[in-house]
Amino acid sequence: MLVSHSRIIDIVGDIIRIAVSSSRPGSEGHPCLGDLALVDPGIGETSLAQVISIDGEMVSLQVNSGTKGLANNASVRFLGEPAKVTYSGNILGRVFDGAGHPIDRGPDLSSDPSVPLGGPSANPMKRVLASRLIRTDVPMIDVFNCLVESQKIPIFSVSGEPYNPFLARIGIQADADIVVFGGLGLIFDDYAFFRKQFEDAGVFPRTVMFINQASDPVVERLQVPDMALAVAEKFAVEEGKRVLVLLTDMTAFADALKEVSIAMERVPANRGYPGDLYSQLARRYEKACDFKGAGSVTILTVTTMPGNDVTHPVPDNTGYITEGQFYLHSGVIDPFGSLSRLKQHVIGKVTREDHNQIMNTMIRFYSGARDAEQKQSMAFELSDYDRQLLKFGALFRKRFMDIEVSKPLEEALDLCWQTLADCFEPDQLLMKQALIDKYLPNKAPPVKSADGEAA
Repeated sequence: MLVSHSRIIDIVGDIIRIAVSSSRPGSEGHPCLGDLALVDPGIGETSLAQVISIDGEMVSLQVNSGTKGLANNASVRFLGEPAKVTYSGNILGRVFDGAGHPIDRGPDLSSDPSVPLGGPSANPMKRVLASRLIRTDVPMIDVFNCLVESQKIPIFSVSGEPYNPFLARIGIQADADIVVFGGLGLIFDDYAFFRKQFEDAGVFPRTVMFINQASDPVVERLQVPDMALAVAEKFAVEEGKRVLVLLTDMTAFADALKEVSIAMERVPANRGYPGDLYSQLARRYEKACDFKGAGSVTILTVTTMPGNDVTHPVPDNTGYITEGQFYLHSGVIDPFGSLSRLKQHVIGKVTREDHNQIMNTMIRFYSGARDAEQKQSMAFELSDYDRQLLKFGALFRKRFMDIEVSKPLEEALDLCWQTLADCFEPDQLLMKQALIDKYLPNKAPPVKSADGEAA
């Protein structure tokens, strides 16, 4: 029998504090951290809440549906179990809200098994060293900053950039068995866009979506990453699947943490964010893992940078946790700001022998192209080599940096060689001669007119 408590001390935002007089945590009627509770206002429907803090007899709970209209005489009954999410093969092709309820008008899943949220990350001794490539068919990723199984990596961007279409493309094109998508604070148009993209591309049957819309309770925003990762771990461990988790936007998740922290009157840290922001982010990102004898979980997120400030607490803390980042600005992936710290585990090992050399050579020439563009903008005299670099820079942006470009890795590598052949002579490449002889296309001889002159 559940014990009801009605000594509500205060209500701040979506958080209530209640006095519980049981002798100790774990005893009948006394909650544990993370436990669920039912809040009964006396009139109307009950609401789920979750224990987020215990200080002696004082217990703080997040009310999922918000506290609007909730009176101080409402009763709280602790359920004695943590939050759970439905997990079975039936959730593929389904859409859930931030509380884990289906919102796609599909069949009822209440009888399906469920798994608890927020468990510990995998034992490092049970992890396999990252060594398998996830192909995305995006040249700026596959060629220059490979995405590797079990990697955790964000897309750093700013408001207004096309990071949602880009994330959807990766979800559609990525070489993964299952895609678990978590939307954080999405407006309805963005949610509808992601769903339509996955349906039109025919990948929806292998996709699970957890959606927290901007109009939904902010406390549910904190549960979406945990639900997505709990489901992903189960698919990876129990079914041996290669799972790609997509989360957007982790800055909205951090803002929700800040809102809850302020409501609980905790001492704020940098820019008002809670002092445990790093731990909260790491707790989610560290779920990325290649499990020994099973599948893998790879995490790709979007992190928007307010004011394009990389020192903002959210991207700053994220950079210490993750294994690189992709910089998306001005509609392109920046090859200089982007980094994949695990790419050395696959380049030249599971990819073609020329991958490392062609990658470095292309970046070296593009850096030179940027310098030549500066000289041109300042009206300096340009050499013939500068003009070659300018031509290369224009082709590089068109053929590789445009995020709409989609090519398999091998075709992209061949196009790299073709681009070099279009702009430079073989002796200008400064690459291994054996690779030049094997992969560099022969330049077509000049076309001659009827009088024998070169056209």
